[in-house]
Amino acid sequence: MGKITTAAIKKLREKTGAGVMEVKKALEESAGDESKATKLIQKRGLVKAQKRADREATQGVIASYVHQGGRVAVLVELACETDFVARTEEFQKLANELAMQVASMEPKKVADLLKEEYIRDPGKTVEQLIGETVGKTGEKIEVKRFARFSLGEE
Repeated sequence: MGKITTAAIKKLREKTGAGVMEVKKALEESAGDESKATKLIQKRGLVKAQKRADREATQGVIASYVHQGGRVAVLVELACETDFVARTEEFQKLANELAMQVASMEPKKVADLLKEEYIRDPGKTVEQLIGETVGKTGEKIEVKRFARFSLGEE
């Protein structure tokens, strides 16, 4: 195994948002293979999410999205543990991505939404997307509810 460079650590940190030591450890375990290291970090993010499942998520945001043409609109309630995390760019971006997901895929329940393939990366589910953000923020994050409105539908 070759030496892990700071450039490789920096690149993977920017890609995943994980901490320096976590990135370094993943690169070491994957013998410097960036793709394998990324998968390790994502897997650990899901493990972290499962460990935090019993925590209270009482803070958060309500994100809105109106599709082009104004014929479809979505509201998503995304919760986390602290208002500090709720105000972060990462959390806000996740909320907006989830609103777009609901607009395009039309899930009926939160459980259906979590099992769907993520529209921007069909290689992962919405639940995995949320797990990645949990890994970055260190807090429980959950979709509480959503509403989708469409002109001409009841």
